[in-house]
Amino acid sequence: MPGTATIDPLVPPAPSSASGAMQIAAATIGNALEWFDILIYAYFAVTIAGVFFPNSNPLVSMLLTFGSFGLSYVARPVGAIVLGAYADRAGRKSALTLSIRLMVIGTAAMAFMPPYAAIGIIAPLGIFAARLLQGFAVAGEFGSSTAFMVEHSTRRKAFYSSWQFAGQNMAKLLAALFGLLLTATLTSPQLRSWGWRVPFLFGLMVGPVGMYIRRKLDESPEFVQITPTRTPVREVFGTQKAGLVVGAGIIAVGTASTYFSIYMPTFATTRLHLAPATGYVVAIVLALLGIVLCPVAGHVADRLGHTRMMLPAAVLMLLSFYPIFLLITRYPGMPTLLVGLIWDVLLQIAYVSAAPAVMAAIFPARTRVTGLSLSYNLGVTLFGGFAPAIFTWLSAVTHDNAAPSFYLMLMAAVSTVAVLAVKRRHRDV
Repeated sequence: MPGTATIDPLVPPAPSSASGAMQIAAATIGNALEWFDILIYAYFAVTIAGVFFPNSNPLVSMLLTFGSFGLSYVARPVGAIVLGAYADRAGRKSALTLSIRLMVIGTAAMAFMPPYAAIGIIAPLGIFAARLLQGFAVAGEFGSSTAFMVEHSTRRKAFYSSWQFAGQNMAKLLAALFGLLLTATLTSPQLRSWGWRVPFLFGLMVGPVGMYIRRKLDESPEFVQITPTRTPVREVFGTQKAGLVVGAGIIAVGTASTYFSIYMPTFATTRLHLAPATGYVVAIVLALLGIVLCPVAGHVADRLGHTRMMLPAAVLMLLSFYPIFLLITRYPGMPTLLVGLIWDVLLQIAYVSAAPAVMAAIFPARTRVTGLSLSYNLGVTLFGGFAPAIFTWLSAVTHDNAAPSFYLMLMAAVSTVAVLAVKRRHRDV
């Protein structure tokens, strides 16, 4: 009925010539490289602030940098509509290839942009334009790659789709390794002059690597079996609005806590006054846990039940955020950061690993990528894109380094309500 999301009984896919490992590798590696290009901006926020957003007040400079990070997310709902609809009309494989091509252009603009000192106001405007294009490109990645992996699986949908977040953790690992290596080996003037550009140049590998791997794949069998719709956006807004709201709510705590882990190097340096390497080392440990444990959690969720695993994790995150922040702010240092944030990331993994499969099941195959892309990117834009700026603002206004936990607790409450709504509407998920 109109306005009500319905669970689509995912059609068992036809046999594919590509192995399951190849399908996972194609979606995961391309996804990791695309997210690397997005995340490296946040990991080098302190340096980028000085290069492109100079200001006599360091707090203002940081807010401008993270504001640019967040404002670029306004392109994501637009990218979700355009690229999601393209995937539902032309196929998942075509959309994944297009998103890589667009990402290369945005990353090249970031890598070669002259500093503010050389071209003035054009520099931050150019960075903002590049971030908009990156946001537009990556907006179609989640929906297309999630649908691609889910539609190639039969009874292991959470396991396959959990590689979505394993790929994002690979991106975090690469970005944090670059941060640790460059900050440890380069002087501050070298880092500001050219060092920060190195990871963006590496990120340009997304083009040839992603294109080569994805060319080897077959189209999603389930997409091949359906008659594609010509108006996926109209169908989603006409009959699946509730699915969009619930999907955005499901992703709220996952995206907010993910963006705190991205913000961690900045938080450790500016708020806890720790060595720059500390935040990067913690980020590396957390990313490694995500890479290893996301597929494990996806496998467990397939056996236990998707929402049965997500609901306790969301509630525990709600209860844990403030005590974790009290620990890491009252006793700042590597040991307390690791203890508190490892606990948080374990709960986060238990929650997010099953989330893509649940979100994919909310939408029928003919509009799945449009629905997935829109709900995910609305959630990321509303709850994640401005999170680093909100964390910075909360800490500054309250003079309390534990203040970011208030926002994370709110997001955990939103996601708990969303998961309960899914359980109430769709008991078989």
